[in-house]
Amino acid sequence: MVHRLGSFVYELFSVWGSRYGYKGVQFVLDEPLICNSYMLPCNLSTTPTSLLSSSSIMVLTLIAAALPVVRCFSLRQPESTSRCSVFLSHQQSSSTRSSGEDLQRLSILSSQGQSSYLPSRGTVHHGEHKEHVSDEFSTLDRKKILMELLIAATIVSAPFILFSVYYLLSKYVHSGGRCYLLSYQCYKPPDEQKMSTANSLQIALRNSNLVLEDYRFLQKEMVSSGIGDETYCPRNIMEGREASPSLQESLKEMDDIVFDTLDRLFAASGISPSQVDILVTTASLFAPCPSISCRIVNRYKMKEGIKSYSLSGMGCSSSLVAVDLVRQQFKLQPNALAVVVSAETIGANFYRGRDRSMMLQNVTYRTGGASILLTNSPALKHSAMLELTALVRTHPSSDESYECAIEMEDEQGYRGFRVLLPKVARVARQCLVENFKVLLPSVLPLWEIIRFAVQLSTPFRLLRRRSRRKRINMKTGIDHFCLQPNTRALIDGFKTSLELEEDDLEPSRMTLHRFGFTSCSSLWYVLGYMEAKKRLRKGEKVLMVSMGAGYMCITCVWKVVGDDLGDPNVWRDCIHEYPQQASVNDFAFKFGWIQEDCVNFIRYDDYVRAQYSRY
Repeated sequence: MVHRLGSFVYELFSVWGSRYGYKGVQFVLDEPLICNSYMLPCNLSTTPTSLLSSSSIMVLTLIAAALPVVRCFSLRQPESTSRCSVFLSHQQSSSTRSSGEDLQRLSILSSQGQSSYLPSRGTVHHGEHKEHVSDEFSTLDRKKILMELLIAATIVSAPFILFSVYYLLSKYVHSGGRCYLLSYQCYKPPDEQKMSTANSLQIALRNSNLVLEDYRFLQKEMVSSGIGDETYCPRNIMEGREASPSLQESLKEMDDIVFDTLDRLFAASGISPSQVDILVTTASLFAPCPSISCRIVNRYKMKEGIKSYSLSGMGCSSSLVAVDLVRQQFKLQPNALAVVVSAETIGANFYRGRDRSMMLQNVTYRTGGASILLTNSPALKHSAMLELTALVRTHPSSDESYECAIEMEDEQGYRGFRVLLPKVARVARQCLVENFKVLLPSVLPLWEIIRFAVQLSTPFRLLRRRSRRKRINMKTGIDHFCLQPNTRALIDGFKTSLELEEDDLEPSRMTLHRFGFTSCSSLWYVLGYMEAKKRLRKGEKVLMVSMGAGYMCITCVWKVVGDDLGDPNVWRDCIHEYPQQASVNDFAFKFGWIQEDCVNFIRYDDYVRAQYSRY
């Protein structure tokens, strides 16, 4: 209903706005996320102030409304006065038939200017004679004045009424049913799976298909990735079996993540597995049969009537896709409990080829996972941590968005995940902008929307023509930003695009440094950092932004409803060490020499083994 209303109003004012209105607002997402600026169209889908953001529409509306008002008050008054004079002269000409009292009363009224109190059709008595004094023209004119005033009021108030209705509908109706987050648990692998800088180099050297330039490319990406020295890697890669992964190793890797997080989730929440009504699992690159959800139901002996779903191939955004699926199910099933499990298998998807667009997955992806417990029961609201207030999914259908991030085989037949950065930059820009068009009306406060509309008005644009681009202040409706930590460059792009402070990006940077990029579960590590640092206060709002293959962009807003959120979870043993400088790691000190041109003539294997033996 909200979208239909927005489309109707936009079509109504599209011609007027495109001809006279402001063309748009610059929404810039800089490199590496975005290569160029993007002109955000100024329509109703962008923000509920679309009718107000075009200053020309406002000015023309006010002029159209003022014309009949000016006409009423400037032209009608003399005409009414002259009409009253004619009426009095007529009465004076018939004074021989009028009584003295009537004439005196009319004189008093005329002297006080109270012509409106005169009857529209009066009678004067003198004996048996009566005369009707007709004032039909005055009655018709008053009706016309009232009609013009009514039309003027309608013209003035219509945009504001539509704006108010759209704002209320988008904020309260579009949000859907209730969805509360009771608890969540992230996976922390054992210490023997830690991947240090030395181990990373050793794994890279095991790939005999690479040449010197490929090694230099990998090391350069490792140095600039923002990943620290204590991330985790699957066992088969640590033990040198990445070239021939088996199904049992993949199942073991998945079981370690899923069952560990679920055991701790049920213990922390006090919820029994038999009470779960909905189960959703996400694993983009691993789809066994029976499915992962079936393995969980069998392991915990859940109820027979449970609704289980296994999502695959949806990329890094699949965790929020699962949350959206649960929210839709909550509308059909009241007082339900749902569990979302997000994990990924890294060991079975190690790329051994030479395609550089596919080698990036070996640099940033690390072992991790998370389990989340959700409910829509009002009785459990008092024990909830967060409440979902808004969720928006954007999924363009163009060929470019489909091919920018895809699993495939290279020319040598090695399977991997290819990411075309130039295409990803363009598609991510479009997805994020289109997503914010729908999200912002339900998130930003009314006064910020009005401020932004006034800032875009014609007088302000003329006075501040050389000023910087006009942007909506996201911090007026959002207190914390939970951004997907793919790479340090992506986080820098979010900083420039949304005009955030370094303190807003600290959770994402520190998550990337400590745990690496754990695919679909990475957002919950970022949320865990906020909670461990005791940043979350009751009533504050958290924005989650996730992007994945397809190409999809999903954003959601959580409202903190818990009184005391401070569980350190997976950050328990290291939260006191953070924040720290995440831009510098041991790669730069130990292997920075590989970026120098002077080593091109040196045989790579001999030189690296000589340098590596020192550490």
